[in-house]
Amino acid sequence: MPNPMHQFEIKRLIELDLFGIDVSFTNSSLFMLLAMAAISALTIFGMRGRALVPTRLQSVAEISYEFVASMVRDNIGVAGLKYFPFVFTLFMFVLFLNMLGMVPYSFTVTSHIIVTFAMAVFIFIGVTVIGFAKHGLGFLKFFVPSGVPVFLLPLLVVIEVISYLTRPISLSVRLFANMMAGHTMLKVFGAFVVGMGALFGWMPLAFMVAFTGLEILVAFLQAYVFAILTCIYLNDAIHMHH
Repeated sequence: MPNPMHQFEIKRLIELDLFGIDVSFTNSSLFMLLAMAAISALTIFGMRGRALVPTRLQSVAEISYEFVASMVRDNIGVAGLKYFPFVFTLFMFVLFLNMLGMVPYSFTVTSHIIVTFAMAVFIFIGVTVIGFAKHGLGFLKFFVPSGVPVFLLPLLVVIEVISYLTRPISLSVRLFANMMAGHTMLKVFGAFVVGMGALFGWMPLAFMVAFTGLEILVAFLQAYVFAILTCIYLNDAIHMHH
């Protein structure tokens, strides 16, 4: 049986070295560029005509725009609309990376923890900077729950700080683990189809078809969860709701 983990292997396509640092162009880099090209094509060519009766491509672009805009309005409010371009870019980037990974013999960028963690840390730092820029040192009150006894405050403040610092870990691991587990399962059952032959191979094949549909849904949901948690973190920084 082939190793189901080989599909996650990073392969150098163009070897590059910059001052002793490996900056090679890899299959991961390629699929990130493909995702960017696909998103650009959808938004630019989809909205180029701006027809009153939209084409299919324009409808997809408009639905994507309104879907993320309503997510930002519902979770952050009108004050959060200035961050809409970032949330929209983040959602579409993760979604297209997930969907490209569903194409047979492709590469799933979001199945690598270093990619999801880098995005999560960028969001974490950005949200923290916004919080301090908007509230100054008053942002530290976010870690002090209201209405609790004074003798419990030291313990609760430590818990709140630890909870805040683990945000990038939980955000990145959730996306990485879901994508990696799903693709590993698909690869394992694909090997079963081949190994069991024409007589019994239809059983794992039927499961694979159903599981592929579920994995496409998971790919969308994980992009949605990543974006909506970003909105919630931005809401915390702007409004300091606790």
